[in-house]
Amino acid sequence: MSDADNRPDPDALLRAAAQEGFGRLKVFLGAAPGVGKTYEMLTEAAARRKAGTDVIIGVVETHGRAETEALVQGLEIVPRRPVDYHGRTIAEMDLDAILARAPGLVLVDELAHTNAPGSRHDKRYQDIEELLAAGIDVYSTVNIQHIESLNDVVASFTKVRVRETVPDRVLEAADIEIVDLPPDELIERLREGKVYVPEEATRALGHFFSKSNLTALRELALRRAAQAVDTQMLDYLRTHALAGTWGVGERLVVAVSELPGSVELVRAAKRIADGLRAPWTAVHIETPRTARFGDAESAQVAASMHLASQLGAQVASVPAESVLDGLKRFTAEARATQLIVGKSARSRWFELRHGSVVDRLVRETPGVAVHVLPMLEATAPSGPVRRPAGEWGSPGVYAISLALVAGVTLLGASLFSFGSITNIGLLYLLPVMFAATRYGVRAGVVTGLISSLAYNFFFIPPTHTFTIQDPQNIITVLVLMGVAVVSSQLAARVRAQAALAQRSAAQNSTLAGFARLLTGMSTQEELGQTLCAEVARLLDVSTMLLLPEPGQLVLRAAYPPEDRLEMIEQAAAQWSFDHNSPAGRGSDTLTASEWLFHPLAAGGRVLGVFGIARSDAGNPLRSDQLPLLLSLLDQAALAFERIALESEMATVTQLKERDRLRAALLSSVSHDLRTPLTTILGMLGEMQPASAGQGEQLSAARAEAERLNRFVANLLDMVRIEAGALHQSIEPVDLAEAVASAVHDLRRVLDDHPVRLDVSPELPFVSLDPQLFHHCLINLIENAGKYGDPGSPITIAARRQPGSMTLSVMDEGPGLPPGDEARIFETFARIEGSDRKGGTGLGLAIVKGFAEAMGLGVSAANRSDPAGAIFTIRFPETLLRKGSAGE
Repeated sequence: MSDADNRPDPDALLRAAAQEGFGRLKVFLGAAPGVGKTYEMLTEAAARRKAGTDVIIGVVETHGRAETEALVQGLEIVPRRPVDYHGRTIAEMDLDAILARAPGLVLVDELAHTNAPGSRHDKRYQDIEELLAAGIDVYSTVNIQHIESLNDVVASFTKVRVRETVPDRVLEAADIEIVDLPPDELIERLREGKVYVPEEATRALGHFFSKSNLTALRELALRRAAQAVDTQMLDYLRTHALAGTWGVGERLVVAVSELPGSVELVRAAKRIADGLRAPWTAVHIETPRTARFGDAESAQVAASMHLASQLGAQVASVPAESVLDGLKRFTAEARATQLIVGKSARSRWFELRHGSVVDRLVRETPGVAVHVLPMLEATAPSGPVRRPAGEWGSPGVYAISLALVAGVTLLGASLFSFGSITNIGLLYLLPVMFAATRYGVRAGVVTGLISSLAYNFFFIPPTHTFTIQDPQNIITVLVLMGVAVVSSQLAARVRAQAALAQRSAAQNSTLAGFARLLTGMSTQEELGQTLCAEVARLLDVSTMLLLPEPGQLVLRAAYPPEDRLEMIEQAAAQWSFDHNSPAGRGSDTLTASEWLFHPLAAGGRVLGVFGIARSDAGNPLRSDQLPLLLSLLDQAALAFERIALESEMATVTQLKERDRLRAALLSSVSHDLRTPLTTILGMLGEMQPASAGQGEQLSAARAEAERLNRFVANLLDMVRIEAGALHQSIEPVDLAEAVASAVHDLRRVLDDHPVRLDVSPELPFVSLDPQLFHHCLINLIENAGKYGDPGSPITIAARRQPGSMTLSVMDEGPGLPPGDEARIFETFARIEGSDRKGGTGLGLAIVKGFAEAMGLGVSAANRSDPAGAIFTIRFPETLLRKGSAGE
């Protein structure tokens, strides 16, 4: 690598700059549960706290281990945020509280944890990324089986597939500390009950925690940590422009060519890489010769690169002036420690003329072990050999060169008429250099030969003959030939460099232009049509785009237009979508399809499938076109994701505006109704009936006015819940008195329903807001009276249970449709086809809102004997007060 190339890598500098202001993530990586990851994390956190760092605990799972719980003492713990999920409360890390606290270091256990629905992020590692972006350092823990790339490997020998995984990129940006424990010691800890309870430990020892499994997991953890450290080291070397291979770990590069033996070379490289457990890369050097490849040679390169990709290698195509220069530069940039090349059988004369690439690689790549493997000789093609277009040039090229020589001869003759000019031969350098630099080596040599003959014939005595008497004139002729050859070689090199630069500039321009097109797209349909049309134009192929809809992939765009897919194409597209891998012609899956399908992925999920095909049913893609296609698909995937996010943001904005308008309307209506209702209720209470008929009418009017008043109160309560304006006054509440008060207030509504109370006065008091709890009971009891069968009883029962207490309101009727037990508590939810249809849909939503505000849980279910619905309020142990009404 030259001094000019010994400079910081721009991409590495950009990655380093992007980390400025971010916190550092340290991951304590273990092979299995029980090796002591959390214990080690807490120990190091205690040392950091002692050194003056502001350390807090976001989430730490001690699993009841006494030695781990002892380390938690003395560290500030941020209370977790309760999240209601299917009727039970789940405690999750309070991300906003940690961000507001802004510590120097936060401990977040279980990196692969999946958050409860309704959390800001689906995964805990996404919470950690937000903490890091805020400049907060994070310590976390994870087991090796949770790493995404190793999920299948672990499942293959443990027979257990872990559902919660972490993307590899999270570890690649983190500091990793291995927490290791020999398998025998871990098994002993398991038997002693230090990892699981005895029953679970016995079961685990017979399955996941076998010695063979633990040994394999331990090796995976050590190798994955070494791989992450190696990646970070290479990034540091590139950022600081440090030379050398730094071969602490092996890194292999295999050179792929157009020769038939390249496939065997790739397989050999795979075997060597597997033996060394090392990452490897297959590289093809694109030289000016590459442009003259025939279909068979291009197909050979494509097949070799595709095989390497399928075998797990990274693939790269590198433009360079020569194979030697390209390999030297790529191995230096990749910090490769081993290079695998093939040596084909060449004649001695060929090596004398062109030299040996293998020999020069061995001499010019110090610090790199070069493996030289024999390759098959290229078989002679059957039929006439196809000459590259323009190899000898067109006849017009030679006509122009001959005209230039004739013009120089006439000019020389004119000058010669004024006297003998000894340097007139230098004039012939002009047509020679022009032809050599403009048309290539063959045209230059032919022009040099014609110039030499013309100079000899017209100006070298004896003139008008091809005899040369003066030895100095022989030198002049040889110089003309030499200038032709040297000039043409220099010109060819310049043209090759220009061609490489032009190809690179053209690809960059294509990508930049495509990116500009995508920025103006606002709909998926427009984006799909643009993607299909651009790829079809750039690669000269037919294209189509399929996007997912419920249950299937649907053709959304195509160029030329298509309206249907054959069954085999549909199967290949579906396989590509399901497995996030290419399928169809040119891949290893469903090759009978004429189309090659590539997944369109962004953010770790597949957004659609893109298909390409050729009209002649040939291989849809050449190896040199693959990088361009993948770059275009990556940009398109990001654009699709952007459009989806914009659509989601627009929907969220509409929902927020709708909720704001609804809240304003509810507030306005409820307040405007409250004043006249108060007057009506007061007047109805003062009116005395003049007859028995009027008494019944007044009683009915009072009942309806009170019912309307409760509706208005519900509207006001819902506005308070959604506005977060609930103000609680916590007092000890006797359940028996609270239930009796609610039943008394609903005596007119419950005339048709006998009420059975089963609430013991011996039950403990509950710390609640009595007014909010009264509203909950009113709505639950009124709901039971409204939707129970006419004349059926309503039962209200309270029970003391270990760790909690419950209060249930039961009616007798059709009950709830299965699956709607949770949805019935949603705002304005009215379940059709059940005894819950009709009404405002606010009462139960208010019950849920008030209950959660007081720390209670509320759920709905069906009962069978007798049939009906049961609504249960659950009081946690923390709200129960010692003593009771009977004490």
